[in-house]
Amino acid sequence: MSGNFNSPHPIQPLSVGSVVSAGMRLYRSHLKEYFFIAFKAYAWLLVPIYGWVKFYALSALISRLAFGELVNQPESVSSGERFVNSRLWDFFINMILMLVISLGITFASMLTGGLLIGIPAALLGGLQDGNTANVVILILIVLVVMIIIFSGIVWIGTRFYLVDVPLAIEDDVNGSSTINRSWELTKGNIGRIVLISLVGALITIPIQFIIQIITSIIQLIFTPLLKDGNVGFSIIFSLLILGLTLAGLALIAPFWQTVKAVIYYDLRSRREGLGLQLRDHDI
Repeated sequence: MSGNFNSPHPIQPLSVGSVVSAGMRLYRSHLKEYFFIAFKAYAWLLVPIYGWVKFYALSALISRLAFGELVNQPESVSSGERFVNSRLWDFFINMILMLVISLGITFASMLTGGLLIGIPAALLGGLQDGNTANVVILILIVLVVMIIIFSGIVWIGTRFYLVDVPLAIEDDVNGSSTINRSWELTKGNIGRIVLISLVGALITIPIQFIIQIITSIIQLIFTPLLKDGNVGFSIIFSLLILGLTLAGLALIAPFWQTVKAVIYYDLRSRREGLGLQLRDHDI
């Protein structure tokens, strides 16, 4: 599914609302199949290492299927799953590389923050007069440093937003090159992707709220029964909570993956000079 990215006829980017609404329509029209893929993905998380890679690949599979709908090349779940399964090693490599990068970013952020706060704190601490003013200045420095570091983390994190999508779609990428691919595609679109993520987060709040209510009701029902120390009730309660947690996560995850697919297609189509035309499947 790769294409030429040197088209001289770029088109205007989709608006934030258009991307989110397109992702939502794809999500609704394929909710059942995407839900079961996501549920299976989260169930795999219970298996260390291999299961984590399967989770990563199956999550990306949803984006692959959604992208297929966007480019009028629909694909069956079984066909898409065979493709991502053939790249499990690449997903593993990518997962390890992203873990290393995340740890590096965390360490660099802590070191930078420590230096930017520690040096002024040491200088201000050496002054004998104006202690109150020093405290205020130090608080302001801390706030500014935190904003700078947070902004930097968001900027870098957004550049890696699409690392899993090209790996699940394009033929000429691997576990390491897909990182450069995401970096290339997201260039100049950080603010828009962040806004899309914020709007998407607001949309998922009601779903999370409903899941929390159901969980609370189950806890209220089982709390008196669990006081008797009945092992059977404890097992049933644990399984219900686990199943509900997995179902809740599986209900939300496909929305994010379809939004990713729309963003990915939008960024690619502007380089290829293609328009976004959703297929007529109630979307």
